[in-house]
Amino acid sequence: MGNSEAGAPDRRSLHERIAADLRDEIMSGDLAPSDNLPSTTRLKARSEASSATVQKALQLLKEEGLTVGRPGAAVTVRPRRQRTMRPAAYMAPADADAPYRWLTEASKHGGRASTKLLDVTETVPPADVAAALELGEGVTALQRRQLLLIDDEPVELVKCYYPLTIASGTALTERRRIKGGTPTLLAELGFPPRLSVDRVSARVPTQEEYSALQLPSSLPVLRTLRVLYSDDERPVEAAVMAKAGHLYELQYEFTAE
Repeated sequence: MGNSEAGAPDRRSLHERIAADLRDEIMSGDLAPSDNLPSTTRLKARSEASSATVQKALQLLKEEGLTVGRPGAAVTVRPRRQRTMRPAAYMAPADADAPYRWLTEASKHGGRASTKLLDVTETVPPADVAAALELGEGVTALQRRQLLLIDDEPVELVKCYYPLTIASGTALTERRRIKGGTPTLLAELGFPPRLSVDRVSARVPTQEEYSALQLPSSLPVLRTLRVLYSDDERPVEAAVMAKAGHLYELQYEFTAE
């Protein structure tokens, strides 16, 4: 615990540093689901910390949903500590009469997946979205904002943007969920998804993300800017997705060329 051999000293409080090291052990699998965390006595010894400081660290992990604890019992890693999502699995349009692919993929990890449409508006998108959609400065796009949930707990805030040349006069503009998801509708409109490009970054959550995702602290969120291209490399959708970084990881698969 303490300063790294090279670089700036760790100026976080001691309980935050203890929690950070335990969080890494949980997320890397060194502490597996249902494993007991090290005892208070052991954590005090390895961190040169007081009992109160160790308890503050453990409370942080409980609030983050990584551990569970009961009075008089050891603190353990939650059985479902982190979900691995495979974005490539839900890019393609869903089959006829099938649910949106995100719902089926998320449900494979256990739990009941659902979506909540928050609003549908015309707005000037963020600069990176406008550039991805090849929109001029100040040009509006259609935004569909929704919350993805598992067992009624919010897990991802999603804002999807569409050029008005594609969205106007279609079901995209209606304030209702789209059967099969927007990839299915885009294919029906003559814009079948051909390529998806992700840009993933870790950021401190915005006020909107903090509130919508019911985050326990300012731990980073994973922000993904996903651009969907149709024929002739035409961008037809740009989505900004934010999920809790300590509860989710993204899995991408590549083949050597």
